[in-house]
Amino acid sequence: LTESYANSLFQKLTDTLPWQQESINMFGRKVLQPRLQAWHGNASYTYSGLTMHPHPWTEELRALEKRCAEISGQRFNSVLANMYRDGNDSMGWHQDNEPELGPHPIIASLSLGEPRRFVLKHKDSNEKQEFILGHGALLIMAGETQQYWYHAIPKTKKAVNTRINLTFRHIIEK
Repeated sequence: LTESYANSLFQKLTDTLPWQQESINMFGRKVLQPRLQAWHGNASYTYSGLTMHPHPWTEELRALEKRCAEISGQRFNSVLANMYRDGNDSMGWHQDNEPELGPHPIIASLSLGEPRRFVLKHKDSNEKQEFILGHGALLIMAGETQQYWYHAIPKTKKAVNTRINLTFRHIIEK
């Protein structure tokens, strides 16, 4: 995305999405996720004991879905928006391998705002790959990525501003 378009989107999404801090099940107990989220699209999504029911597509999210679909060759019917308010907000090691995503999901991950580290770790060898996802950057996870790799947005002690990450997905509706 151009810097001016990314700036405009960042402000609009910050101000208008219905951000919430949700609880999930971790190791048998409910804990607040260390970030804010908003779920939009056509289908519900369940992970870690949390079922998210979709808010309607916004004009901005629909336009971004179309651009991500053109680049990835995959249409998406939902988007998980994550807001990392500062360096204490994070996403732990995980795979997006829920059954409703199918066996080889394609996920388009668009970053807005403060650059943050994105780390991949191979499930068997523990090999790591690290990327800095900057303002307006698009990362496509496809093929066997979710089968063999974990990914995370680690906490940082460095002073960082807000980052929004939009993960476009195709949910297989039952």
